[in-house]
Amino acid sequence: MKKLTILLLIIFSAALGTVKAVTPALTEDVNNVIKNYLALKNALVIDNAPVAQACAATLLAAISTVSDKEMNAAQRKTWLAYADKLSFDSRHISETTDIDHQREHFANLSVNILAVLKALKLNTATLYKQYCPMKKKYWLSEASAIKNPYYGSKMPTCGETKETLQAVKL
Repeated sequence: MKKLTILLLIIFSAALGTVKAVTPALTEDVNNVIKNYLALKNALVIDNAPVAQACAATLLAAISTVSDKEMNAAQRKTWLAYADKLSFDSRHISETTDIDHQREHFANLSVNILAVLKALKLNTATLYKQYCPMKKKYWLSEASAIKNPYYGSKMPTCGETKETLQAVKL
């Protein structure tokens, strides 16, 4: 019986070591990434490559401020798997005003940011995963109304909402 009690204490202690409380700073940093991603998306919607370029630079800076120290093990694993990918695409968008090239990187950025947000579960606003059937690409939006960043003013309402990421109550 004593061995069982010791074993249970060891298991309980190990479990406590992997669970961390979500801190306001981590939540704020992740939501700042979301805010800057959405600003980039909105610049692409209105076909404004210079603004998209600036938004991508701000997004890149926001990504670099997210610290994995306050994340639990599962969150950290996901963040470490995707942070460089998010930075790569943000950097490429920030280095050009070629809107077609920006949109190519935005597609990868969108897939990766969606994976991160689903794993971290720190978005404080409802987000909509939307899909452009013409480009076969996804993006996230703060509104359920379709505003297509891949076609911009050419086909602004092309797409559909595929999924809703509910705001997390912390």
